[in-house]
Amino acid sequence: MLECKNITKKFGDFTALDNVSLQIPDGQIFGLLGPNGAGKTTMIRIINRITIPSEGRVYFDGKPVDDAFVRKIGYLPEERGLYKKMKVGEQMMYLARLKGLSKAEAENALRKWFVKFKIQSWWDKKVEELSKGMAQKVQFISTVVHKPKLLILDEPFSGFDPVNAQSIRNEILQLKDEGATIILSTHNMESVEELCDNIALINKSHLVVAGATDDVRERYGTNQVEVLYKGALDASGKTFSLNSHEQLRDHNRAVLDLAEGCTFNAVLGELAACECEIISVKKMIPRMNDIFIKLVSETRQK
Repeated sequence: MLECKNITKKFGDFTALDNVSLQIPDGQIFGLLGPNGAGKTTMIRIINRITIPSEGRVYFDGKPVDDAFVRKIGYLPEERGLYKKMKVGEQMMYLARLKGLSKAEAENALRKWFVKFKIQSWWDKKVEELSKGMAQKVQFISTVVHKPKLLILDEPFSGFDPVNAQSIRNEILQLKDEGATIILSTHNMESVEELCDNIALINKSHLVVAGATDDVRERYGTNQVEVLYKGALDASGKTFSLNSHEQLRDHNRAVLDLAEGCTFNAVLGELAACECEIISVKKMIPRMNDIFIKLVSETRQK
C-alpha cells in the first residue's frame, strides 16, 4: 500500500535518513522503531508531506503521493497540538471539517466516539481543563474520526494509565480489522509484540532490520530451548548441554544449549527418552526489547 523508496533527507551537512526503503503492507500494523534521533520522525514527516525528501519518493497504492494524499492520513504526532483555549467539541468539529467531513457527518461521527469513550460531558470543556490523559483521548478521536485509510500513530500510549492504554490498543486493533493500515512508532516493545505484524528498525539514519515481527524474533533467537520438568533430567545428551537450571515450587526449569546443527525435533526425541516427566519444551525466542537493545548497541559501535 505504502512504499518509501530510497529515501534520503539532508539538513545541510547532516543526513537524517540515508537511502532508506520501506514497504508497508495494506491492512496491517507496521512498527517504525528506533532510538531518539534515529530518523523516525523525519520519515513520518516525509510521508505526511510536511517535509520533502532530498532523494527518493513515497508511493501510495502505486502512485507518487501528492497533497490530496494527506487527507487519507490520520496523524497523531508525539508532540500533541490541541488549542488549549478552545472548547473540545468546537475544536473537534473544526479538525474533522479540515479532513473533509461535512458539518453533519463530523458531528454524528464525533458524538459516537464521545459516547464510546464515555466522555460526553467533555464537549463544552476547554482543553486546558483536561488532564494529559483526557487530552490524549480527544487527540486520538481527532486522528481517526474521518476513517483514514492510513493511520500514523507516534507514541499513542504516552500519558495513559494501564486501563486507558489497553482501551486504545483495542481501538487500534479494531481499526485494523476495519481495513486501516497503521504505522506505529513507539518505544514500548511490549506493544510492538502485541500489535505489530511487521517492523522496521532505523538507527543513525540507516535501516537496520525489517520484516515480519515473528520472523525478526526468530532470526535473532539463540540456539536454546527451555524445558519444564519433574524429576531428574539427564543433561549429558548428544543433542544438547545444560546451560542453566533452577528449581521452582512444583517443578524444575532448565535452559539447554543445542549442539551445532541439531534440530528441535532431535532434542524432543532425546528428551522423550529421559526418565523425568517433561511438562513443556519450547524454543527460546528473544523479546523485541532485547533485539532492539542488541541492534542499536551494535550500530552505535560502528
